[in-house]
Amino acid sequence: MKTNNDGQWIRFSNRSFSIALLSVTLGLAGLAGCEREGPGETAGKKVDQAAENAAVKYEDAKASMGEKAAQAGEYMDDVAITGKIKMGILGDPMLKVLQINVTTANGVVTLSGVVDSRQSLDRALDIARQVPAVKSVENGLVVK
Repeated sequence: MKTNNDGQWIRFSNRSFSIALLSVTLGLAGLAGCEREGPGETAGKKVDQAAENAAVKYEDAKASMGEKAAQAGEYMDDVAITGKIKMGILGDPMLKVLQINVTTANGVVTLSGVVDSRQSLDRALDIARQVPAVKSVENGLVVK
């Protein structure tokens, strides 16, 4: 029982007591329910996980594209080197009539084919070595 401000005892009816007890019980049950995840929390976790997975895949794709771009850049450099060497060979009166093959991989040039003299062989090697970005020249030329 409880007292009022004048010190008199206040009686609760059974109905008031039942309502108070029910309120406390429902309140405690509501707090216990807070620990369980509802559909909103589950959906939120799934969205967060999907966003995390997408971020990882984006970073992987970005890295892969960077590698592909670097490879494409190297390939374009090799194509330019090969083109410059071929133009140099075709522009040289001593070499333009000869069949000289030029390939380039990662800045390394390979010359192959048949030339008519040691002088022609040396001239082809010089033309290849003078092109910027050539790292080295491998000689596969044969004097006939």
